[in-house]
Amino acid sequence: MSTFPQSEPKDRPARLAVGVVGAGRVGPALAAALQLAGHRPVAVSGVSDASRRRAAQLLPDVPLLPPAQVLERSELVLLTVPDDALPGLVEGLAETGAVRPGQLVAHTSGRYGARVLDPVLRAGALPLALHPAMTFTGTAVDVQRLAGCSFGVTAPDELRLAAEALVIEMGGEPEWIAEESRPLYHAALALGANHLVTLVAESMELLRAAGVEAPDRMLGPLLGAALDNALRSGDAALTGPVARGDAGTVAAHVAELREHAPQTVAGYLAMARATADRALAHGLLKPELAEDLLGVLADGADGTQGTEGDTR
Repeated sequence: MSTFPQSEPKDRPARLAVGVVGAGRVGPALAAALQLAGHRPVAVSGVSDASRRRAAQLLPDVPLLPPAQVLERSELVLLTVPDDALPGLVEGLAETGAVRPGQLVAHTSGRYGARVLDPVLRAGALPLALHPAMTFTGTAVDVQRLAGCSFGVTAPDELRLAAEALVIEMGGEPEWIAEESRPLYHAALALGANHLVTLVAESMELLRAAGVEAPDRMLGPLLGAALDNALRSGDAALTGPVARGDAGTVAAHVAELREHAPQTVAGYLAMARATADRALAHGLLKPELAEDLLGVLADGADGTQGTEGDTR
C-alpha cells in the first residue's frame, strides 16, 4: 500500500506524466515527490531485483518498462543512472527515436550539467540538470528528506524557471550552478558528504577496538555539535590537538593507528595536514608550534615514529 496520496488528473490539469529511467535510490523518490505535487508517474525502468523492489514500494502500480517505452509514455523523463552511464544512455535514447520535441528530459547527475543532454536536445527535447544534494536510502524516508534539500540546477536560460519550479514542487530549494562549475560543485559535495561517511565509519571501528560498546551513541552528540559549529563558524570552529599544536598527542595518535589500524594512517595524516594549514591561516595554530607539528606529520608519512614529545 502506498504511503503517498494519489492525485486525480482532473484535479491537476496542468500536471505532467513522469517517467523514470533507472530505478536506483534516487529516481523513485523524486517521482514519488512529484506525485505528491500532483504529477503522474506513468512508467519506470529497472533491471535489478533491488531496483524493482524500490519501484514497487515507492511507485506502486506504475509499470516497469524498457527505457524507450518509458520515454514514449512520458512528458517529463528523469534519467537517474550513475554518472559514468549517463552519456551513453542519452546517446542511446536519442538514437532510438523515442525522444519527442517538447519533452522535458532531466538528469540527476551532480557531475554533469545540461550539455550532456545535447543528443536529446537535437531531437527537440528540453534539457534539465537537477541534482539533489542529498544522500538516498532507497526508502520512503528519502521523500521526506527532500523537504528543504538544495538542488544543483543547470539548464538553458529559457528553461530556468521550469527547472526551478520542478525543484520547488519536490520540496527542494533550487541553487543555480553554471555549466562549467558542475565538476567543482560535485567534488565539493563528495568531499563533504561521501568522505564524512568514511571518516565516521573509521572512527566507530576504532572506538570499538578501544572497548567502547556504543560508538554511535558516543559520536552522535560530538559530531552533531562539530557539524553545527562548522556550518556556523567555518574555520573558527576548529578544535583538537592539531589546531592547538599538540605535536606529542598527534605523534601518539599516528603510532597507535599504525599499530592497530594501519589503513587509516594515510587519511589521518592528510586530514591533519589540511587542518594544520587552515588553523595556521586562521590564526588558531601558533607558528612556533606549527613547526614541531608539521615535523611529526612528515615523520608519520615517512613511517617513522617522531618520538620527540611522544606522550605514550
